[in-house]
Amino acid sequence: MSLFGQIKVGLALGGGGPRGLTHIGVIKVLERNNIPIDYITGSSIGAMIGGLYAATKNINLIEQIATNNSWKNISSLFFDPSLKNGLLQGKKIENFMKDIIGNTEFKDLKIPFAAVTTDLGTGQMQVISQGRVTDAIRASISIPMLFKPIQRDGRLLADGGLSSPLPVKAVKDMGADFAVGVNLYHYFPKEKIDFFRLPQDSLTIILNNLAKFEEKQADVVICPKTESLSWGRFILGKDFESGILLGEQAAEEQIDKIKLLLTKKKAGNFLKKIFHLKN
Repeated sequence: MSLFGQIKVGLALGGGGPRGLTHIGVIKVLERNNIPIDYITGSSIGAMIGGLYAATKNINLIEQIATNNSWKNISSLFFDPSLKNGLLQGKKIENFMKDIIGNTEFKDLKIPFAAVTTDLGTGQMQVISQGRVTDAIRASISIPMLFKPIQRDGRLLADGGLSSPLPVKAVKDMGADFAVGVNLYHYFPKEKIDFFRLPQDSLTIILNNLAKFEEKQADVVICPKTESLSWGRFILGKDFESGILLGEQAAEEQIDKIKLLLTKKKAGNFLKKIFHLKN
């Protein structure tokens, strides 16, 4: 424990599909700068990256897996047809994760982690922190109409981004004193409106506004510039290295602020402790 007392740092990894590659870059920068990660929460792709990292505590391994997969391997994960409740069963992605972390349970994780999902019955956020990690991640990435939702404890669970695209509150509820959020939901200004993209753009606007609201609960927010990352190129196995680099660049822009605020918070805690002892 440092002179100023220990500050518990929480990392909230937002949803965003292929933009989640940037999470790898963010974690690399935090590690390089010796920023502790005491708790992790994730929605959707944030749950996948966060859960795999919490189980292995080896971001280089996760980066290697991401960048070494050929486009055939990536595209095959999406050739998993379902007969109802979604285009894809999600079994291949679940098996892909099991190849990395096996049947690891939450209690065995190297870093405390929670996956955020959405209860389709109530519309409310549901946080999973017990049981098998891959099951929880599979629920959190269940994009409606794409992946079949997951039945768990009498609830039908789907993508965590529907209720909490930036799960800062969840990581603070775990015990974090200082929360770093990684927001991947942005609505980039457009010179011309494409009406064929209007349904997708409308959803992005909604998620952007919800994520902006959740940003207010974070001490620092990292916002990678992800406009170049798309589902099409992701499925073809493209832009993986550049996506990770975008995360590194965004984290580097905020790293001095993170260090400064952590130092101030530690100093403040130290002064409070001294004042308490005197009284």
